[in-house]
Amino acid sequence: MNIHEYQAKEILAKFGVATPKGGIAYSPENAKDRATELGGDMWVVKAQIHSGARGKAGGIIVCKSHKEVSDAANTLLGKTLVTNQTGPEGLTVQRIYIEEASDIKKEYYLGLVFDRSTESIMVVASSEGGMSIEEIAKDKPESIIRVKIEAAVGMQSFQAREIAFALGLEAKAISRCAAAILGCYKAFTNSDATMVEINPLVLTGDDHILAVDCKMSFDDNALYRIPHIAELRDKTQEDSKETYAHDRGLNYIALDGDIGNIINGAGLAMASMDMIQLAGGKPANFLDVGGGATPEKFVKAFKLISGDPKVKVILINIFAGINRCDWVAQGIVDALGQITIEQPLVIRLAGTNVDEGMKILKDSKINYIEASTLEEAANKAVEALKDLENK
Repeated sequence: MNIHEYQAKEILAKFGVATPKGGIAYSPENAKDRATELGGDMWVVKAQIHSGARGKAGGIIVCKSHKEVSDAANTLLGKTLVTNQTGPEGLTVQRIYIEEASDIKKEYYLGLVFDRSTESIMVVASSEGGMSIEEIAKDKPESIIRVKIEAAVGMQSFQAREIAFALGLEAKAISRCAAAILGCYKAFTNSDATMVEINPLVLTGDDHILAVDCKMSFDDNALYRIPHIAELRDKTQEDSKETYAHDRGLNYIALDGDIGNIINGAGLAMASMDMIQLAGGKPANFLDVGGGATPEKFVKAFKLISGDPKVKVILINIFAGINRCDWVAQGIVDALGQITIEQPLVIRLAGTNVDEGMKILKDSKINYIEASTLEEAANKAVEALKDLENK
């Protein structure tokens, strides 16, 4: 789960990380009021969407008067911003953040991410802030600092100071930078975050350290124990199909293809998508209905998949181990009795009570294409798609 910049900054502030003063706004009038409350003579109006590279897309505007703030808000609110992270469809701006302008002497990059390969937290920093980490890695790889933090031990003060020294900060800013790094680490670990990225982390004219921008992502599986974080979720920034699935207990990720998948088990789903690719097709989604493939779950899955205009063919691939094929087959039949689908349906069942399951499907008279192996199912799904295209 991602959150907005202003929400991430509120979390960082609780752990002692300094950020510029700011306020959220939902209208041009509201934005002008926020600028008045902040005072000063220069403000930054920022579109709040779940994406980086907002500046390049015109989502960050520097203003020198209250009228400019109001005009900037009017320009941004309701606008669809397209960045290299949103995809061509972009994201709609529904709220903006008004922030006091910062006196920036130098920009740095700081990121924390969970590294599954080493089962540790990786701190990535660079003296070349203000650009994406991909650009830094390409243009100035020698500037990137990497420090592995053992999760069982946690970040130590000397490690934070070493990072600050490596960034080339002057002595009077070292302790402030180290404190900011430790604060970010505490925010990361205490919030079950999977990523904290501050870009830029800036050194101001009076040698203070500020987090001028921040992105945070969280482990969806941990949201039940951090409800104060779960409440920050903004569904308007998410794929509507993924939101529908998440709210109904389905593991779903939208893809760009046209063959929809309903699978039980993440590994089998990955294998099914690979086999579709090998057969010459493209999967439209990753959808794992889990071990308890009940009729209710199939109804939800069918509604989700069949309602996607990109999906031309639906492939059901079930391996019954914990479950049973006859239960699954009955679930499919019951579900199709409640919802009508127009797409060709390829079904492959394997595992416990597979013969009984296939008999239930045949006796039901539902219109489907039978497959006995994963390879055959993928090939038949692609063939069904080609038949549609040739009509």
